[in-house]
Amino acid sequence: MERIWRGSSINKNKEMVDRLQSHGVIRSQKVAEVMETIDRALFVPADTPPYVDNPMQIGYNVTISAPHMHAMCLELLENHLKPGMHALDVGSGTGYLTACFAIMVEQQGRAVGVEHIPELVESSTRNIQRSAAAELLKEGPLSVHVGDGRLGWPDFAPYDAIHVGAASPEIPPALVEQLKPGGRLVIPVGNIFQDLQVVDKNMDGSLSVRSETSVRYVPLTSREAQLRGY
Repeated sequence: MERIWRGSSINKNKEMVDRLQSHGVIRSQKVAEVMETIDRALFVPADTPPYVDNPMQIGYNVTISAPHMHAMCLELLENHLKPGMHALDVGSGTGYLTACFAIMVEQQGRAVGVEHIPELVESSTRNIQRSAAAELLKEGPLSVHVGDGRLGWPDFAPYDAIHVGAASPEIPPALVEQLKPGGRLVIPVGNIFQDLQVVDKNMDGSLSVRSETSVRYVPLTSREAQLRGY
């Protein structure tokens, strides 16, 4: 999906959300409210325009996705991010989407971020502590962990919603295993050519898979390969 606007003329978080709504990327009022609640400016590198519709480098060969991609993934997962549900964010990076998940599943739910770069886990924790999700982090329903996201995070499985923020050559079996029957996984799949795939786990354990759109994400890989620049 192409970026929706160019340049950095937007200077308020609500303006960004309004623009995503006006272009039909955000249709859900709940998603709009959550993206207004979690200010993107708290999750991008200092001295960068926070509301431009571009992915941004955050160090360690990692990017934060463009706002339209975050909005699309929240829309796709909304029905699996109800209060009390469990959500996993693989490759949680800055912690932005993990914080959004936490706001949606609320105090009685669980939002888990997994990132294999310890420095990003530390910085994402600081980002979240400055955001509207800070109390959820403090009290425990929201947590971010150092780990290989390809293996998921079994401690809080099964998950109603799983999001993967990097492209995998195939759907990792561990994530399918940790997905709850009735749950949904959203993951970019491919190498040079990638599709954002929506994977629904049926109640009998079988999978229904469809492609939502063509995308371009950094690879889901090992920590060592990532630091080498793949």
